[in-house]
Amino acid sequence: MNAVTDTLLNALEHCGMVEIDGLHAFEFALDEDDNLHIECIDGRNALHWEFTPAQIQAAVFDQSLQSWLIKDDKGEHRLVCVGDVISGDNEDDEQEDA
Repeated sequence: MNAVTDTLLNALEHCGMVEIDGLHAFEFALDEDDNLHIECIDGRNALHWEFTPAQIQAAVFDQSLQSWLIKDDKGEHRLVCVGDVISGDNEDDEQEDA
C-alpha cells in the first residue's frame, strides 16, 4: 500500500489490526455513521477511542514514521494500520491433516 497517496479510510478497510498510541487493538470498526471505534485492553483498563468522519478525513500520513496522525478532542494520536492478520486456527487444521 502506498499510504502517502491513500486515505486513512482506505487503509482501515485493508488492515487486520491497528496500533494506536503504541497499543495493539484488534477491535476496531466503522459504525453506520462512519465513526471509527477502536477498543483495546491495557492491563486491566479497557480503552476506547472514537473518531468522526471529518477527523478520519483530516488524518495525515507521517511518511518518516509510517503512521497516521489523527486528532480528537483529547489531542493527537498515532495510528498504525497493520496488514491482514492471519488466525492461528489455520495452523492447527494443517497439523491435523498431516
